[in-house]
Amino acid sequence: MRILLVEDDPVLAAGVAEGLARHNFAVESVGTGEQGDAVLSSTQYDMAIIDIGLPRMDGLELLRRLRARGQTLPVMMLTARDSLHDRVEGLNGGADDYLAKPFLLPELVARVHALIRRSRSAASSVMQLGQLALDLGLHQAQLAGQPMDLTGRELDVLQQMLLAAPNVVNKQKLVDSLSRWDREITANAIEIYVSRLRAKLEGSNICIVTVRGIGYRMGLIPNHA
Repeated sequence: MRILLVEDDPVLAAGVAEGLARHNFAVESVGTGEQGDAVLSSTQYDMAIIDIGLPRMDGLELLRRLRARGQTLPVMMLTARDSLHDRVEGLNGGADDYLAKPFLLPELVARVHALIRRSRSAASSVMQLGQLALDLGLHQAQLAGQPMDLTGRELDVLQQMLLAAPNVVNKQKLVDSLSRWDREITANAIEIYVSRLRAKLEGSNICIVTVRGIGYRMGLIPNHA
């Protein structure tokens, strides 16, 4: 799960990123509201954690721009401002939660889990194509009613293809959606994940077709027994 952290204190940002990484979150951080606005405009995240007290463009303005674009990802506001007015302003502006500094990491982790879980359950969790079902909330896949043994990366690729089906998902979109700034995924790696998925889908009524020069299409095998 990918989280964007917008925090101008590099020590705090590093500590939050490291703590969340220990709980299997992929955290990318920027230090200004302008950077956060640019990244959120072009990259998909599961959640954003935004400090209110950012230089120049503060966190509330960033939040307003995010919601004005129609982006619905959950947002937690971090701030040293512990007044009722600031909490109300943030929540009225579209924030999903609010955490005052200083805070303990276990509380932050628990709130992040709760926000993402709430967001995914609201979006409805299960996508299905033929014998294949993917539960977004549980991050689990089943084939013909049986659990599939998939890595996190394979699940991410599978989700992107299911979301696009029956249309083609662009290979570069797969690269972008799986990459972290400190750990970029290559097009060759995507090919490996797709190959593994094909092997694990073998014998079912699901196929993954390569559209040369573009990407992949997931669909049903006609007249499959």
